[in-house]
Order: sequence, then structure tokens, then C-alpha cells
Amino acid sequence: MAYSYDNLRLDKGMYNEAGLSFTQVLEKYDPSENYAGTPLEDTDAFQRQLKRFDIRVKGPNSDVVEKFFRSSESAVLFPEYVSRSVKQGMEEGNILPSITASITRFDGMDYRSIYSVPTDDDKALRNVEEGTVIPQTEIRTKENLVKLNKRGRMLVASYEAIKYQRLDLFSVTLRQIGQHIAKMHLEDAIKVIINGDGNEDSAAESFTVGDTTIGGTAGTLTYDALLNFWAQFDPYEMNTILVSNDMMLRLLKLSEFQNPLTGLNFQGTGTLSSPLGAKLLRTSSLASGKLIGLDKNYALEMVIGGDVLVEHDRLIDRQLERAAITTISGFAKLYNDAAKVLSLGG
Repeated sequence: MAYSYDNLRLDKGMYNEAGLSFTQVLEKYDPSENYAGTPLEDTDAFQRQLKRFDIRVKGPNSDVVEKFFRSSESAVLFPEYVSRSVKQGMEEGNILPSITASITRFDGMDYRSIYSVPTDDDKALRNVEEGTVIPQTEIRTKENLVKLNKRGRMLVASYEAIKYQRLDLFSVTLRQIGQHIAKMHLEDAIKVIINGDGNEDSAAESFTVGDTTIGGTAGTLTYDALLNFWAQFDPYEMNTILVSNDMMLRLLKLSEFQNPLTGLNFQGTGTLSSPLGAKLLRTSSLASGKLIGLDKNYALEMVIGGDVLVEHDRLIDRQLERAAITTISGFAKLYNDAAKVLSLGG
């Protein structure tokens, strides 16, 4: 059976079609739906091009980098391979999906989010008598734009240095670049949670162990202090706790966190949960002596300004000496009371 992917003409211009990724352009000319019921049913258009040029990117028998550059058309696939490997690294161990309520993809730099700040009277559930006004919730656009940051890494390597390296090994380096970029995004998210997104009263409410609300002794973390912190979230639910490395150790040393069921859950799923039912997430991006409690369903919006971008011209022409790999993203607070900060103090 003849397949259309074998005859598709590849060129650099496929990376420049407005609003479309390289794979989407490939799919336009070689739709995956045409392969239903065939041995290629589970592949996308890019994977079919790898098959066309017999390029193996995974496993101990993967090809060397040079295989991409055996022809001018197969070289066009190299930037997409780099982009996919970086994205895979960004997704490995990425905790952003666990702290964001919504992800918005936006093609531009001037994004303005929405918000509503209902009063206690607005939240009250009342019977609506005939002829009376129905209670309303007003939704507005925020005054200030969401700040989108360009984050990335520079790929610095001569083609001669890597052309005989196996693609499986080269992918490891690219995935590490992705992990570094994901950490930058997490740092941006934490700054917005704590300090706000530039709009009025968007900074998180902060508490300290030893103050009149949390109680206890400054510098000492107790379960009672956590309970008092948890109580500040009504009507939201503290279902996620983001902690620094030292605070994770303090938490795990509390007797309440040594429940055998908690240990069994961690051994079975790799996920730590607290006796309060909140998911524990550790990160070195948070300053020592701090933890952030949040309702991940209402606290934060992530705005993504496009896909992972690579300098495709340089990569196709084998000019890897300084090839930038970048992403654009930003964060907006949704409901300010859905995220709060607890500091150890002392």
C-alpha cells in the first residue's frame, strides 16, 4: 500500500506558518485520520516522517545525530526532534499542573485575565421570590496585563562534537534543558502566588508561626499550627501544599505524618499526602522556612504564549554553536484567598 507521507516535500517554510506548529503543518498535508486501520494508525505525521527516513531516536539501537542530515529534507525534521525532547523534559516531574487551575494558550504578549470578587452577601444562597432581583456575580477584566516571561536555554555544541552521538543519549541532554525551563516557570508561578500579579490586592495573605492566628512558637512547626493555617481557607479547600526542602523534612518528622496509611500510599503511588488530605509537593524553588497552601482549583492561571521555540534555521543548517530554545509564559492570580503563605519565623 502506498502512503502519502513518502512523497511529502519538506522545507524550512513549514516552521513559519502562522498559528501552526511544525507537526500541525505536517498533519495538514498528511492527516493521521487517513491511517486508521493500518499499521501506522498510532503514529502522528512527524513520527511517520521519521519512519520515512528510517531515523530511530530511542533505544540502544538509536541512530546518530548525523542521520538527520543525510538529506536536506530529513534535516528539516531535526528542530522538531529537539523541541519534542525538550518538551518531554519539561513534563517529567513538572508540578505546575498540580498548582494551576487553568491553562490559557495565547498568541501574543498583551494578555489580560478576568476576575470576580464576590462579597459575603453575593455568596449567600437565597430564595428568589417572584419579581425580585436575582443575585449577581460580576466578572471583570483585570486592570493590569499578565506579565509574560521569555525563558529558555542556549544549546552550545559544535556539530562535529555531536554528529556521531546516539540520539537516545542526546535526548537526555535535551530533556535536562526542558527540566531547567520548567523550573524557571515554577519560580515565576511562586513569585506570582506570593507577591501577586501586579493587580491590586493580589499578593497572598501571609501567616507566621507564633502569630495570634497560627499560634505556637516561632521557628517550630507543629500539627496544631498546620490546622490553624488550614482553617484560614474557608470557603476554599487547602488541597495542595507546596513546601521547601527543609519544611518537607519538618513535616515528615511530625508524628501525624507518620501514619502507616500515608506510607503505604507513598510506596504504592509515589505521591505524598498529608493527614489534612492535601497533596504535598516539594520544590527547591521555594525559600526555606516557607510553605504555600492553595486550592489548586481556584488559585492560579498559567498563560502560555506559544509552543517551545527553537532556532530552526540554525539547527537545520547545523549551526548548533549558539541555538536558543525558548518558551513564553506567565501567571495570573484567579481568587486571591485560594492561596496563602505560612512562614516558620524565628
